[in-house]
Amino acid sequence: MFLTISTTGTPERPATDLGFLLHKHPEKAQAFSTSYGRAHVLYPEADDQRCTAALLLEVDAVALVKRGKGKGRGGAPDAALAQYVNDRPYAASSLLAVALSAVFSSAMRGVCTAKPELPSRARPLRIEVPALPARGGPALVRGLFEPLGWTVTVEPVALDSEFPEWGDSRYVRLELESTRLTLAEALRHLYVLLPVLDDAKHYWVAPDEVDKLLRAGEGWLSEHPEQKLITSRYLSRRWSLTREAMERLELVRLAEADDSEVEDIDNAVEAETETEEKPTPLAVQRREAILQALRAAGAARVLDLGCGQGQLVQALLKDPKFTEIVGVDVSVRALTIASRRLKLDRMGERTAARVQLFQGSLAYTDKRLKGYDAAVLSEVIEHLDLPRLPALEYAVFGAARPRTVLVTTPNVEYNVRWESLPAGHVRHGDHRFEWTREEFRAWAASVAERHGYDVEFVPVGPDDPEVGPPTQMAVFVLSTAVIRTEKEVKAA
Repeated sequence: MFLTISTTGTPERPATDLGFLLHKHPEKAQAFSTSYGRAHVLYPEADDQRCTAALLLEVDAVALVKRGKGKGRGGAPDAALAQYVNDRPYAASSLLAVALSAVFSSAMRGVCTAKPELPSRARPLRIEVPALPARGGPALVRGLFEPLGWTVTVEPVALDSEFPEWGDSRYVRLELESTRLTLAEALRHLYVLLPVLDDAKHYWVAPDEVDKLLRAGEGWLSEHPEQKLITSRYLSRRWSLTREAMERLELVRLAEADDSEVEDIDNAVEAETETEEKPTPLAVQRREAILQALRAAGAARVLDLGCGQGQLVQALLKDPKFTEIVGVDVSVRALTIASRRLKLDRMGERTAARVQLFQGSLAYTDKRLKGYDAAVLSEVIEHLDLPRLPALEYAVFGAARPRTVLVTTPNVEYNVRWESLPAGHVRHGDHRFEWTREEFRAWAASVAERHGYDVEFVPVGPDDPEVGPPTQMAVFVLSTAVIRTEKEVKAA
């Protein structure tokens, strides 16, 4: 993947000043190592009238898988292969944004020791990105860049030029032009908005990402009309981080309007917002619904299948009624994060005896999963390719056979209520599908019939009269007749 930055000049203010601003000499081709490959800086043209710098990033697909979230894009036919064969080496994303920050760090901060007068001077700029993922299409691209003073030319890339009837892909060719911005401002815009348009990041979004966003967004994000969407996508839709960033941006906006410092109004704003009722995140509502269903079932020994980073396991540990809790996930990285979250290495002996984490795939039967009161599949099935669902079904309902199984999954009908979700898109890039209520009920009913369970459905989150709840939950309970029969077979 690559992008180019061009400028024009005069003999008095030569275009080659771009080399001073970027701290990269126009007569040299330079290379820099990154965690995921190698970045190259070169100048296709450089004279007084016109200068162009190109940043070329070669992505090491194997390193991407080993070091970070090298997962395939949503809808990939084979998740294992898609880790290595995907669009990451070719389309501008958070990988390119991180390379921009690393290679042009001084330019992004507006530092130029050789010519200190240059960074604060607006100059003619033209930026070209040949392949940019744009979840939201050309309209969103314009909506993000035009309020910042850019003239935007955006062209959708066809899925296949030989077959125009197939329509456009989610990629665009982007050209930005401005005479009113400094180079530092331009680089900060790109650093934030490239991953926002891609709506995915190659690394785990930690709390320090809020500080990065606010630093790069200083001077423009607090007044941007798409501030909420930018903040949410940049922080990978992590609700707690998005809320923190929005609150801090509001402080910045109020301080600018009042011509004062943020610190001067910080306490007053906190006092006001403390009394406001904050909405409960859907993830919290989902965990509460699961806990309530497990308590109603009288479950004591519980499996969290696809436990991810251990949020549900953590919630289960707080209730002594759950005497044995097992978290299972195919991802070693997720289990490592879960272990840190639970502080297993510092946990008391009695508490530690109640919990264990182990790696396992739900596509295969596993003797370790037998004999439990309940199993939870929370936001798991939609991450599997549809042809693999029967294997999961047999492993859980046919082989493990807990008395109660809880399955939650997104209700695709509710997606129209998410303002930040483009029409026709799933909620997460790794979702292989999202079902309507009718589709989910049909699948759950067929599973229950095949394996001797009764099933009921519970809405999770606000139950919209038109489109239903954001999350749908199926509660499977092994039928009494089947339990009696199985006991008789064992006794015989």
